[in-house]
Amino acid sequence: MNNYKNIIFDTFSCDVWNTLKNINNPILIYGMGNGADKIISVFEKYGIEYSDVFASDGFVRGHSFRGKRVLSYSEACEKYGSFDIVVSFGSRLPDVMERIYSLEQRHTVYAPDVPVCEGEIFTEEFFDIHARQLFSARELFDDQRSRLIFDDVVRFKLTGRLSYLRSTECSETDADQCLNFEKYRTYVDLGAYNGDTVKKYTALCPNLEKIYAFEPDKRNFKKLSSYCEGLHIDATLLNCAAYSCDTTLEFSASGNRNSSAASQGSFQHKTVEIEAKALDSVCKSADFIKYDVEGMEYEALIGSGLLIARCTPDLLVSMYHKSEDLYKLPIILKGLNPAYKLRLRRLPYIPAWDLNMYATM
Repeated sequence: MNNYKNIIFDTFSCDVWNTLKNINNPILIYGMGNGADKIISVFEKYGIEYSDVFASDGFVRGHSFRGKRVLSYSEACEKYGSFDIVVSFGSRLPDVMERIYSLEQRHTVYAPDVPVCEGEIFTEEFFDIHARQLFSARELFDDQRSRLIFDDVVRFKLTGRLSYLRSTECSETDADQCLNFEKYRTYVDLGAYNGDTVKKYTALCPNLEKIYAFEPDKRNFKKLSSYCEGLHIDATLLNCAAYSCDTTLEFSASGNRNSSAASQGSFQHKTVEIEAKALDSVCKSADFIKYDVEGMEYEALIGSGLLIARCTPDLLVSMYHKSEDLYKLPIILKGLNPAYKLRLRRLPYIPAWDLNMYATM
């Protein structure tokens, strides 16, 4: 789809990986851990060299990573003077985000997009293959603001440049205006974690009578159960994953927000068998459904297709776990119920996480 490519590639000529492969400045990776491992794996695939790893001043206390001593930022400046930075971790904390943004005053900063869950990287080749699907998904959104956010998220995924992130941000209050909390009596939370979103939406929904909450990780589920004991609302809690059908899945039990089906994430954590259910087999009525199921949003939407067609609940769907989410999720959702109006909003986060699609009638 050449016209859409011309729109997206309006101010740059290649993706972040080709850019990094051809720059002359030393490349330093900011951060360590799983995110850095993912980025270095891509570096190795494309033959990109990096010089060192650094962390914020005051954070480094003899750390090493992949056989290299982790430098403090001050040490990196003293050693290299001029260098380009590749951010390898994610954060929504305002002070951390501001620290990253402030680095642009002295350096060229990239935050390459690597999927939260395993899968294809959003490269120029990926864009070329899926340009028609991406453009079709873009056109399904109801308002111009959503389409502009969509375009800049695509540009960010291709370039890793922070300017495209800042242009897509909105506040949580702004995003919540996409929903109609007054009308919700039955709320379904798919990926309820420790009860944080149950807490949020029970406070916002004055007429709430019933909650269904799915959480597959046992430690998270225990916290969720403990929180819900104090609620004066009928709550059905399920220690299982939301999926397209009732089955059993291998699960990476990390005990944190990123616990996921092992096929969707990494195998760095212990894997266990867990129960998975289609929402259609559990719930016959709903007014509002939140999908944040760590890469299984597509399957969870299929598993709630009957409910979506019959009840037309408002939906909040996470769209950042996989590269293909950006086109697959709007297209499948419109297929399940063409009457929905779709909007796209993104909360402040580096990289392009907390990107959500809102479906309402």
